[in-house]
Order: sequence, then C-alpha cells, then structure tokens
Amino acid sequence: MSRIGLPLFIVLAVKSVWQNYISSSEVLGLLELFRRMVNESLRIGLANDVSSLRRLSLLSYNELAQHDSPSYYKLCAISRAAGILAARKKSIRRGYATKTPYSFRQQLVSCYGFKIRSGALRFPVSRGKRFCIPLTKHVLEVISQPGVEVRSFTLTQNRLSLCIARDAPTVNRASTVGVDRNLRNLTVGNDQETSRYDLSKCVRIANTTARIVASFTRDDDRIRTGIASMYGKRRTSRVGHLLHTATKTIVALAVQRREAIVLENIEGIRSLYRKGNGQGRKYRGRMNSWSFGEAQRQIEYKARWVGLSVIRLSRRETRATSITCPRCGERLQSDKRLTRKLWCGKCRVVMDRDMVAAVNLARRGRVRFARSRPPIIEAQGGA
Repeated sequence: MSRIGLPLFIVLAVKSVWQNYISSSEVLGLLELFRRMVNESLRIGLANDVSSLRRLSLLSYNELAQHDSPSYYKLCAISRAAGILAARKKSIRRGYATKTPYSFRQQLVSCYGFKIRSGALRFPVSRGKRFCIPLTKHVLEVISQPGVEVRSFTLTQNRLSLCIARDAPTVNRASTVGVDRNLRNLTVGNDQETSRYDLSKCVRIANTTARIVASFTRDDDRIRTGIASMYGKRRTSRVGHLLHTATKTIVALAVQRREAIVLENIEGIRSLYRKGNGQGRKYRGRMNSWSFGEAQRQIEYKARWVGLSVIRLSRRETRATSITCPRCGERLQSDKRLTRKLWCGKCRVVMDRDMVAAVNLARRGRVRFARSRPPIIEAQGGA
C-alpha cells in the first residue's frame, strides 16, 4: 500500500534501445532468409484467408521446413507475418484501402536463442555457429538497470534494436498537468504554474528541407527520390531530437511533482489540411509536417517507463479548452492586434491561448481522474 492509502499498482513498461553494428555475409544471408520466410507465410495466409497465429503456424511451419534455419526463427517469421495480416484485416474492417502485404526490408526479429554475455549479444546464424555483436556503453547502461529484462532483438543491415521491459510501480498522483501541443511549441501547465517549450526550430528545419528538395533539377527520378529520402531522414532525426529534449524534461518534472499528464486527442487532424479545403499549398505543407503524434508517443512511453499516468481526453471533453477563461469560465474574445492572445470581458485580463488550453486540460483531466478513481475503503478489525 502507498503512504496516502491508495494501492500501489505494477505496470509492464516496454521500450527499445538501439545501436549500429558491422554485419557480415552470414548475417546478411540470415536476414534475407528471414525475409523470404515472412513472405512465404504471408502468401500462405492470404491464400487461406488466415490471420491468427495458431492457424498460420499450422499451415506454414511444414512449408518453411525447406529453409535451412533454426526452428525458432521460423516461428518468429510466422509470428511477424501473422501480425502483418492481422493489421491488414483490421484496416479492411475499418474501410481503408490496402495493398497485398510483402516484406521488402531485410531484417531478423527473434525472442529466442540469444544471450547477452561479457558485454555482447550472441545469437545463432546457422547450426552450431553464433555471431557476436559488442554492445555500446549506452546500451549496456540501459539494460543493466534494476528490473530491466531484454525480451527480443531486431536486426537490420546495420542496426541492432533491443526490446526491453520492466515492471514499473505507478507514481501516486497528487495533481494533473496539461500538455497543449502546437506547431511551434509545447505548452505545459496547471493552476499553479505554466511553461512553454519552443519548437519553432522544427518548423525551420521542415521549411529548409522542403526548399532543398524542391530545388532538385535532375531528370532521373530514382536519384531524386534517393536524395530526398536522405534529407527526409535527416529532418526526422533532427526534429525527433528536439522533441526528445522537451518531452524528457516534461516527464521528469511531472514525476518530481507527482502530476499525471493530460493530453488532448487530436486524431484525424490531417483531414483538415487536404487539397481542396481552400488552403494554400505552403500552409497545408507546414501543418501536415506538424509532429504532434511523435510528441504524444514520446510522452506516453517515457511516462509509462517511470510509472506515470497519462490521461488522454476525448474531443468532447476538450471542447473549447483554448477559448474558455480558466478563472470565470466565460468565452474568451479575440483581437487581431493580439497574436495568439485572448482577453476575457468579465475578468478584464489578456491571456495566452496556449497557456489557457494547458490549464483547462489539467482541470478536465483532474475531473476524469476523480470520476475513475475507486473509493478508498479502510480495513477495520473485528472485536
């Protein structure tokens, strides 16, 4: 039991840590073999209209016997194919158009047969032969933390990713803090304090990348696509690092203050910025480059890793959060002379709309938490 009388729950937190490595011809051959086994399982699953792991295993395992590979890699290939088929079935059920699934990327995903000893990952590449990948200092520090367990590994041509998990005790929440995601900032706050994390550099990076890609004049589409992909990966890496710095600080402060993080559900916002909606091409490009989903993903997995609760409010619960006065509840008024500022006709004060949204999110998240929390029942001894 916790100090304030609430039960201490344990949640399973999962994340990954990766590093680069130098592959060999045997490893590359194993990656290609795994890719072929996944595609063979996909073909069998499509032919028999199967998406469950059990039925796909019964149909595919004997077919994969012709491949010279350890048996647990065959099981992992079938499991990956089953996941792809299940995702396709879900998309079809929702009415989305899907393509015939096919694995193009050489990779290996396995949760069996590997060992981590003497600072290196060892896994079999063929019968009686293992390959060793020395782990970096950062990876060793992460996996050596108390309670951390390595559950699986994923190999590509030059990258190793370890899936790690641990049982994290939940942090007792004393309050809530709202996080308002915007194109140029992340605003965090509640009734006591608000702060803003500047992300305008992400917009500049996206604009610079788009300008560079648009300046390509080479006629060969393949070369232009390859160079554009390189710049896109560079942009994603730089933006991800900026978001990582901000979200890490947000989660650390929330843990220190024992505050549950409240987020607004803004799924489907991409449909607002499509061609034909009466908006300019540059404006649509700028809004569609907004990494609101990546910010949410980072906050959620980092909070879960330390046992912190994340409350995701629905659209109905977050209606008018940025235009409602947090003091009196009246509708705020806008003025063209004020940039992202609103004023309250009753309180006679000017407020920043991002900070208003963060405070209102924290309040409504506190209401959700109070409704969902079970009553505390104290045990009494009998006479």
